[in-house]
Amino acid sequence: MKKSYIILGGIALLAFILFMAYRGSYNTAVTLQEDVDKAWGDVGASYQRRADLVPQLVATVKGAANNEKEILTRVTEARAGIVNAKTPEDMEIMGKKINTAINLAFEAYPQIRSTENFGALQAQLEGTENRINKARTDYNENVKKYNAHIRGFFNSMLLNKETFGKKEVFQAAAGSEIAPTVNFNE
Repeated sequence: MKKSYIILGGIALLAFILFMAYRGSYNTAVTLQEDVDKAWGDVGASYQRRADLVPQLVATVKGAANNEKEILTRVTEARAGIVNAKTPEDMEIMGKKINTAINLAFEAYPQIRSTENFGALQAQLEGTENRINKARTDYNENVKKYNAHIRGFFNSMLLNKETFGKKEVFQAAAGSEIAPTVNFNE
């Protein structure tokens, strides 16, 4: 009787070890699969950030540049008018225009800030593209870990290939090597 208990105990222990190995492999595959799905979601979130942010940044920079252009035009026109004044009345009218223009600009001659705005836009665009690239790289790294796990010798025999199918790494779309055009003239 003792031998049969030992044999049954050995079989039960072997079954328990196999079950635990399968359980560990399955749970790891689930975790890695979820990591891949999350990483792909992060890529999508980065794309959405770019789609939301870039048009707003461009519009802001264009608006500021147009505002500066209008202020500088007014100041320049007002200053040019005082030189062309022929009578004291013309001089007084031009003086009022200059004061109005200068008050709009908040200083004697407005400082040009649009160049700084364009630089900030460029930095934001670069940062956005870097975030997208990082998200894609993270996704590919998660796919690599997942595929390596499910394709391992033991796991490839135990895991259901329909539930845990191989994932594809990020593939750039045809033509994506061409950077998007930012047009400030529209």
